[in-house]
Amino acid sequence: MNSRIHIALLAALVMVASVGIAEEPKELVVFAAASLTGAFGEIGQIYEDETGLHVAFNFDGSQALRTQIENGAYADVFASANKKHMTALEQQGLMNNSSVSVFSENKIALIIPKANPAKISNLSDLAKPGVKIVIGTKDVPVGDYALQILGKLANDSAFGPDYKEKVMANIISQETTVNYVVTKVALGEADAGFAYVSDVTEDLASKVDKIEIPDRYNIIAQYPIGLLKDCKYPVQSQEFIDLVRSDRGCAVLERYGFYPVADSGKLSASSSSTGARASAA
Repeated sequence: MNSRIHIALLAALVMVASVGIAEEPKELVVFAAASLTGAFGEIGQIYEDETGLHVAFNFDGSQALRTQIENGAYADVFASANKKHMTALEQQGLMNNSSVSVFSENKIALIIPKANPAKISNLSDLAKPGVKIVIGTKDVPVGDYALQILGKLANDSAFGPDYKEKVMANIISQETTVNYVVTKVALGEADAGFAYVSDVTEDLASKVDKIEIPDRYNIIAQYPIGLLKDCKYPVQSQEFIDLVRSDRGCAVLERYGFYPVADSGKLSASSSSTGARASAA
């Protein structure tokens, strides 16, 4: 009888040990908006150096990441370039809603190739015949923001009643990520494009210039981050989010042209899809 008890106890201990080993994460899976590629890549490296835990990133358009999650793709953390796609996942019960908050903001700029073959110097020039413009699709946040900006410009009599129609006629492609927009402009395949201020990095400074969009026409892009409902490693994943929101994480975001949000509170499923709070240029 004693030997059977010993064997049973030994088997139980082996099972517990095995479960413990299985629960140790090999990596965190982070889905993040394409515009976060540089900043999150650096923050991820800091996290790996300090924890020894690898961060596997999936950078893509926020709408594409949302679709992947809706179709069953696994992720521990999701960071979106707008509230719209995050809210949709919250409403479907796919996020840990209490973990979701805005961690940064961004602004839109008009970018042009360094050579500037179309001689674009202001927003009015986008309506000139023959100008080649590239924007994001209406479903990708940067494309949605661009369309909102064009709508604001069209409502200003200074740009003329047919301004938006003329600009839309000059759009040669609509891209699924902001990275594609920036690449086409940098390669001279387009005369202008709408991208985030943060996309004009030091590496691109020799290839593109940016024209600032006045605040009265601009859109403040708000970036929420949170844990997925099915996140297997909530402790480690929350540590990654805490690093993003820490002073060190904010410093990295600022270097990449973002505007970190110190205390934004929590988002709810009824949150609006676009922030309207003014921000310094």
